Amino acid sequence: MEKSSSKVSVLFMLFSTLFCVCLITANVLETKQISVGGVSLTGGLLVFPISYIINDCVCEVWGYGKARLLIWLGFAMNFFFVLMGALCDAIPGAPFWNNDAGFHAIFGLAPRICAASFVAFLAGSFVNAYVMSRMKISSGGKNFFARAILSTVWGESVDSLIFFPLALLGPVPARELPALMVWQVVLKTVYEIIVFPITNRVVKHVKRHEGEDVYDNGISYNVFKLFSL
Repeated sequence: MEKSSSKVSVLFMLFSTLFCVCLITANVLETKQISVGGVSLTGGLLVFPISYIINDCVCEVWGYGKARLLIWLGFAMNFFFVLMGALCDAIPGAPFWNNDAGFHAIFGLAPRICAASFVAFLAGSFVNAYVMSRMKISSGGKNFFARAILSTVWGESVDSLIFFPLALLGPVPARELPALMVWQVVLKTVYEIIVFPITNRVVKHVKRHEGEDVYDNGISYNVFKLFSL
């Protein structure tokens, strides 16, 4: 059932919308530190792993080309959100407005953290999609569980290795960063393992509905070939 099209379907548009919403929501939730089982984490952990699950689903059904389009779309929408938030934060509040500190805490992201977040997202997402694509070809489409989990481990590892040193080295002691990075990767991977039965059912349903199950034979993995679908 291998089929490839340069068009996008309604389901792909819905996946894309959810992907962008997850990224933007994670940005807002990242501003709160939470504690899970005594481990300090950011609130973005609640929703950010969903973006990797969607990435896996899109790459599995529609192939790397559509995943590449999805990643750049998510990047653009997230960048727009952060840019508008920073602009609004920079504009002086009305005389009766008395919540500048609260608004700034959410939308006044430091340029260093923004840059680290964007670079880490792009690198991690593309590594995730690449690993999914190559493993699907080498396995002949078998072992979706292994492909989904291993691609997440690779993607999240790259994301963490880039984000934490770039964003937090200095304010956070260097000796603390490895533990933070490992916990992020482990918990996000466990998250995906727990919801895998749902992911698997969604992928099977979408494949049947779309009549697509793309194998990326002979494609270019150049991340900048945005419209090469």
